[in-house]
Amino acid sequence: MHQGGFSLIRLFTSFAMLGAEWVMWVLVALSVASVALMLERARYYRSLGDDLEKLGDEVRALLRKGDLAGARARLEKSPSPAAAVALAGLAEFDSGLKSAEEAMAGATVRVRLNLERYLSFLGTVGNNAPFVGLFGTVIGIIQAFDKLRAGETAARDSARRAAQAGGAMAPTLDTGAVMGTLAEALVATAIGLLVAIPAVAAFNYFQRRVKSLVASSDTLSHVVTASLAAAPASKKD
Repeated sequence: MHQGGFSLIRLFTSFAMLGAEWVMWVLVALSVASVALMLERARYYRSLGDDLEKLGDEVRALLRKGDLAGARARLEKSPSPAAAVALAGLAEFDSGLKSAEEAMAGATVRVRLNLERYLSFLGTVGNNAPFVGLFGTVIGIIQAFDKLRAGETAARDSARRAAQAGGAMAPTLDTGAVMGTLAEALVATAIGLLVAIPAVAAFNYFQRRVKSLVASSDTLSHVVTASLAAAPASKKD
């Protein structure tokens, strides 16, 4: 990089002189968005609650009696994704047991997609917020060293002028400004961790909830398949 020409280092240094505050605002925005999604997902999963063991027993009993209409009515009252999967199978049972199984498999995929909605954002925030904070810290450190360089230059110039005037003045540096910039830089890393930790915890918890709900859907779909196979043919309507 030749003097007077394009300098990538000089360009990045100029960018770093903007400071790390904007990085902190980015992290604050990510934090607000992630908290909003945590609350939305928590409320959504809570709305899907049902006694699935009791539901499975009731649906099994109705289907083994051949009462498909009663089984549908019972499933429609349940807010759980497992009930939606079972209803998809009953809707296709007229086309055969194999069609019902395929319908439930497809419904399980749709259920998983709905359950996992927004979780990728939480995972991304949890994985990358510390790096965003670290980026702010690096910018702050660059700014601090630039202030240190400027302070040293000013101190030398002051000492030289004093010497030329016949006086004696020891060069001094304004370390307070440099330390303040370093402190601000470290705050960016702290905020990044503060944003990431809840996002990672929520992501892991919600993933366990998704696995549990999908497993319940698979269990109920097997109950429906077995019960349909054993149902009396005379009442399969």
